[in-house]
Amino acid sequence: MQTSFSPAQLADPHMAASEKILRTCVHCGFCTATCPTYLLLGDELDSPRGRIYLIKDMLEGGKPASPEVVKHIDRCLSCLSCMTTCPSGVHYMHLVDHARAHIEATHRRPLHDRLIRGLLARVLPHPHRFRLAMLLALLSKPLRPLLGALPRVGNRLGAMLDLAPARLPNRSPGDARGTFPAHGPRRGRVALLKGCAQSVLAPHHNEAAIRLLNRHGVEVVQANEGCCGALVHHMGREEESKRFARKAIDAWLAEADRRGLDAILITASGCGTTVKDYGFMFRDEPAYAEKAARVSALTKDIVEYALTLGLPTAPRQSDLVVAYHSACSMQHGQQIRTEPKTLLKQAGFTVKDVPEGHICCGSAGTYNILQPEIANRLRARKVAHIARVRPDVIATGNIGCITQIGKGTDIPIVHTVELVDWATGGPLPEALAKAGLSESGRPALAAAE
Repeated sequence: MQTSFSPAQLADPHMAASEKILRTCVHCGFCTATCPTYLLLGDELDSPRGRIYLIKDMLEGGKPASPEVVKHIDRCLSCLSCMTTCPSGVHYMHLVDHARAHIEATHRRPLHDRLIRGLLARVLPHPHRFRLAMLLALLSKPLRPLLGALPRVGNRLGAMLDLAPARLPNRSPGDARGTFPAHGPRRGRVALLKGCAQSVLAPHHNEAAIRLLNRHGVEVVQANEGCCGALVHHMGREEESKRFARKAIDAWLAEADRRGLDAILITASGCGTTVKDYGFMFRDEPAYAEKAARVSALTKDIVEYALTLGLPTAPRQSDLVVAYHSACSMQHGQQIRTEPKTLLKQAGFTVKDVPEGHICCGSAGTYNILQPEIANRLRARKVAHIARVRPDVIATGNIGCITQIGKGTDIPIVHTVELVDWATGGPLPEALAKAGLSESGRPALAAAE
């Protein structure tokens, strides 16, 4: 794509990076075939190619974001399916991140939009605040019809209440900063991101990861790193995101320099995509560029690291059929596709791919709150495809997908690491127990006969 940025504009490192990305695009349109919003809405401006034109016009012209640009960029899920499809290697993620930051800097949103976005940014990254918000949501569920009918904000408030769990999990013993020692001779030492929303909604994900790692000789440390910054980063709040990221970088490197770390592990793939991108985010910040790159190099998803441990093959006989849902941040953001399925197959499960697996489920961070109508249509599409493979359980590697898909199906949905932990000596995942499955993987009544 031909561009005409001025030398003064290109002196800005952010603008120079985006100009380079824009010049990579050749207008081929392959991206439209795998874009969820174009698939649903059929509008060229709701495709990656269309958004690239809008972003180019906005940045090149030095314009503040217009309401039209904001509408179409806000509708983007940042699922990054277009990056997997693109034959030219257009780094759409960095381009749309720049566009979101530009929108926040140059566009004044309507009051109701600012209030909702401000609420999400001030609550979700902080576990104590988020826990209180979830308790309030539970109390407010009977008011769902009334709140959902409020003008301008009703659809988003309704989405918040719909996504809130029926009950809040107990606080995890792993919530506190500390070290979880290896069982037997130590083979490795890793830091594990505790996270923000996941630590409240699903602390059992990290509990399963810690058990699995400890049993196989890996010491696990939680370093009080806080939120990784991903949630606000994708809302265009660049400086807020960097504040979270700096704290995480400092906490992890202090641990690495004190006693050494073989890896920084993450059980929420949405967070993993952002942490692996810290090197790019801080490339022009002298105080953090090298440190951020070091953290990114150490970061792995839990399934990437687990595959290096030499786990026993088929340790537990199970006839469970697992539908593996590949989170967008896993398959497109981190290019991790076969590893989770390999791990599940080695653990003794029958694994089936979900048809149209490259299309997003509609979670996408805060998207299912900010764009609930599109998100709900994508969830219905995803759930229908999952049902076609007739699984006993759904496995995935991202808390957002688990929450989103779980609200649309009665099929139990768990984190991949929960199944691997169970297969190698851990407890039956709670979601399977609630669905009436026994330790054998069969329905409890059948197992008793």
